[in-house]
Amino acid sequence: MDIKILVATHKLYQMPSDSVYIPLFVGSSLHSGSPEGFQRDDEGINISEKNPQYNEVTAIYWAARNLRADVIGLVHYRRYFSNRKFFSKKDFSSVLTGNEIQTLLQSASIVVPKPRNYYIETIESHYRHSHSSVGLDALYEVIATQPVEYRTAFSKVMHSKSAHMFNMFVMKREEFKAYSDWLFSVLFATESKINFSKLHGNENRVMGFLSELLMDTWLFANNKRYVECPVVFMEKEHVIKKARNLVINKLTGTHSQINTHIETK
Repeated sequence: MDIKILVATHKLYQMPSDSVYIPLFVGSSLHSGSPEGFQRDDEGINISEKNPQYNEVTAIYWAARNLRADVIGLVHYRRYFSNRKFFSKKDFSSVLTGNEIQTLLQSASIVVPKPRNYYIETIESHYRHSHSSVGLDALYEVIATQPVEYRTAFSKVMHSKSAHMFNMFVMKREEFKAYSDWLFSVLFATESKINFSKLHGNENRVMGFLSELLMDTWLFANNKRYVECPVVFMEKEHVIKKARNLVINKLTGTHSQINTHIETK
């Protein structure tokens, strides 16, 4: 089985030694060079120039248009699927291997991270408390034009207090093609409705934030079977600060300094 797991990164960083992992330098078109041995995302059919708005999602697009593997996945340079069910050491011994990925895929054709729980608020309220509502309002307009199963699934995601986040996944090729085709049809339609002049700083990464809401929407709308896998973060996480900011955001509606969603940059 030909397995290709892209590791989205924007800088030189240690990578797993397993050959299934491909370091992908995202936003390559905006840089004159890239680390030696890293695949650039501005080769082949790509949207590399959109990286400031799409984050690691430019890697998903690159994979959809340029990879022909049996299994395709995406992880982050600091965040990987883990082979430990409980405590994961913050080193590469905890990273899922190609053989372990094959074993997981015997249970289902899709692997996603264990859900992230927000406990005190829904996915929608968390998003609106942590980000500008401009992007989410545009996404709602696009979802309203989708078939009923997608509208129902999106509503379920928005009212839930947990979700499969980080834009991390491993999928067999046929599943990945279906997911990516739908994902970009929605994202491009949403992008066209957003007035980016109203967004500043971190909020310019809106398309990457919105894409996190669409993984579960697609899974639920299509009744997909999947297996959940733990995630290991390679660096120290600001858990207490994140929890504090979660409460502050809910109480005040202001944007905290530590982003509780995507952390590729």
